[in-house]
Amino acid sequence: MILKESGEMYLETIYVLSKQRHFVRAIDVGAELGYSKPSVSRAMGILREGGYITVAKDGGITLTEAGLEVAERTYERHTVLSELFMRLGVDKENAVNDACKIEHVISSTTFAALKKHLNEDL
Repeated sequence: MILKESGEMYLETIYVLSKQRHFVRAIDVGAELGYSKPSVSRAMGILREGGYITVAKDGGITLTEAGLEVAERTYERHTVLSELFMRLGVDKENAVNDACKIEHVISSTTFAALKKHLNEDL
């Protein structure tokens, strides 16, 4: 199953929330993203069917190995791109917003080159 941008956003959000708290529920994901309960419920069903998450009987959401891989990749792209844009002089809000858009479409080759360039500047 190939994920769309929204699927990556859900997985990244679950990943970030799971770093902040022990228990992540669909309601937490919806609140973080500002999405309605029906939208989140549908997305969780698609992610579960795709093998990206598991949902326990108590509603706790856990990333599978495949889900974690996508979430970590997306989160890394987000943080690296945000940092790069801020170093270029872009204010934090715009840097984060632009990174959020670009993280889903940038090629692995281009991202690796940007990441290498950013690390060389450290």
